[in-house]
Amino acid sequence: MSYKFLLDLALILLCTKILGLVTRSFRMPQVVGALLAGLVLGPAALNMLNDVSFIDKVSEIGVIVLMFTAGMETDIKELKKTGRASFIIALIGVLVPLAGGFLLAMAFNTESLSDANASILLQNIFIGVILTATSVSITVETLKEMGKLNTRAGNAILGAAIIDDILGIIALTIITSMADPTVQIGIVLLKVLLFFVFAAVAGILFYLFFKKLQAHYHRDMRRFVILAFVFCLLISYCAEEFFGVADITGAFIAGLIISNTERAPYIASRFETLSYTLLSPVFFASIGLDVSMPEMTPHIIAFTILLVVVAVITKIVGCGLGAKMCHFSNRESVQVGVGMVSRGEVALIVATKGAALGLMSSVFMGPVIIAVVASTIVAPILLKIAFANRKDRHAPEEAVQAESELVKNYNIAVNSHHNEHGAPVEEEVNESLPTVPDDEK
Repeated sequence: MSYKFLLDLALILLCTKILGLVTRSFRMPQVVGALLAGLVLGPAALNMLNDVSFIDKVSEIGVIVLMFTAGMETDIKELKKTGRASFIIALIGVLVPLAGGFLLAMAFNTESLSDANASILLQNIFIGVILTATSVSITVETLKEMGKLNTRAGNAILGAAIIDDILGIIALTIITSMADPTVQIGIVLLKVLLFFVFAAVAGILFYLFFKKLQAHYHRDMRRFVILAFVFCLLISYCAEEFFGVADITGAFIAGLIISNTERAPYIASRFETLSYTLLSPVFFASIGLDVSMPEMTPHIIAFTILLVVVAVITKIVGCGLGAKMCHFSNRESVQVGVGMVSRGEVALIVATKGAALGLMSSVFMGPVIIAVVASTIVAPILLKIAFANRKDRHAPEEAVQAESELVKNYNIAVNSHHNEHGAPVEEEVNESLPTVPDDEK
């Protein structure tokens, strides 16, 4: 058995931290540094990590924990208020990039250039489908870092991203069914509906069980952490395996269910530590590790540049327009639009699936990867600009203040409890919280 994965982990953690501090010194979110670390260590630059199978597994757990924590920290009442708005934002935020990607592909894709099996029309539509995807995990991390996750715009982004994921599945299913007659659209739509029914029933049963358990066990709160994570993993597994819904959607819904319990602050504090120290850096670095520089011709270079521009602008315009239609302010509309820009791993999965089915030419895989990575790096920077104001120029300071407020809430929630060793659970919570080093404050 090779233990090189330990060295790989050490390199990733060290590189993400160093580049995170560098990006922070330029007043950019640290997640940008983590993405750049993956690019530096991967085949696009130094190519120091050859076998990334273990890293991929850790990164998958990382994004699940990230979305699970985001669910626990989401204000349910505020999310309900933005429910209708989230649907409209997601719908227009899918249609505009779909049209933009299709028109761009129509201008560049030709029979002589393409080596895909599907018709040129389907190939062009598929480029648009790729641009409909949204990866909310990077937005969540950036908003948490800035202390803006629980704002009106933040909740609208979270809700719209979940709906966007469902609409993306439907769009992908329709286009693949046109290329693969074995895929039935009706069955896929039924599975999506059944998942939400399943999640609602499972959530109610788990919530009742969890509350009953809370009434009987006051001392050791650690068992609630394990129980909550088991529930998260089971919902995530069922979502992906049985219903064809993204596992991160299942994780977010599991977090929403836990957020209604008294133990939610304590559980969230435990996962914050794990995510901050290991899982989040590995996940964001893994996106960069998947990037390799393709062979480029002037025609493909032009397509790549325009694809990046279209990928960013269509999401901002589409989602921003949807937010404006729902009576968001101009500022909030821009924030929502920018929050939906990142594509991340979702678009890469869609692109890989389409290439395997002959829906996309191999010459376009490189431009798609570059566009995905570019949108992923640009999104946190644009978010920082969109949420900045005269009173709030230093996001790190607000993040520290938000963290201090979390500490206060955790202490209030668990101050009256003691663990099985007789030590105040308050001390346990404080020890488990991620700390912000002095140089980052």
